Formats: sequence, structure tokens, C-alpha cells
Amino acid sequence: MNAAEAFFDTHILLYLLSGDPEKADHAEALLTKGGVISVQVLNEFAAVTSRQLGLSHPEIREVLQTVREVCKVNSLTLETHDLGLQVAERYQFSFYDSLIVASALLAKCGTLYSEDLQDGQTIDGRLIVRNPFAVRAKC
Repeated sequence: MNAAEAFFDTHILLYLLSGDPEKADHAEALLTKGGVISVQVLNEFAAVTSRQLGLSHPEIREVLQTVREVCKVNSLTLETHDLGLQVAERYQFSFYDSLIVASALLAKCGTLYSEDLQDGQTIDGRLIVRNPFAVRAKC
């Protein structure tokens, strides 16, 4: 992996199923370029799509199988947990957002696509947060 790779948080995947065709198409265009996600992203996607969108387990598996074909999936490890705690303390992010950041840092990604963090923020001098749906975001 290198800094050119992007890490995607859960919301970007959820936009694949959005009723907003522009956002759905933009999310799909980003994801088809490939990148990295974590098992946390898979878990959150499955929970939200089952509970809030009413997707069946086979439907969830089908969407995630497609995502897994284009994105590398990183495991959650003790190293991820420890770094997540450090990120939460340093940047005052929620713990779960910090785990996403930690996963992106450990994957050596240069961009984290997320709506949950400040667009344009640089973390540890090497990971830039981008909200792909913000007007000023350059994706």
C-alpha cells in the first residue's frame, strides 16, 4: 500500500444505496478506483443496512462482496486498538472514528474519505481527510 491509496469509512459505502443518485454515483466512482476498508467498516455497514434499511443478509453479502472485490480489507488488531486510543486522545475524535483513522494510518493510506471528520484535516502529517460530498472537496 502507498499514500496514493484511499481509505473509505462506512458512510461512503452506505451512499452506494442512497436515494440520491448523484451521491450514489459519486460513491461508486470512488470505490471502483479501489482502496482500503477495515473489518469495522464491513461490520458497521452490515449493522446499518440490516437495522435501518431492512436489507436481508443475502443482499448485504452481495453488496459487500462487490466492495471486497475492489477494496483491500484490513483486520482489526490490537495495534489498531492501541493506535485508535492514541488518536482519540490526541485529536478528541470518538473512539470508533479513531479506529477508522488508525486503520487508515496503519494501511499507510494518504486519503481518508469520511463525512464524520473535518474536510481537509491532516492527521499525523500524512493522512488527509476528504469529504467527497463537500462542495470544496477535490476527489
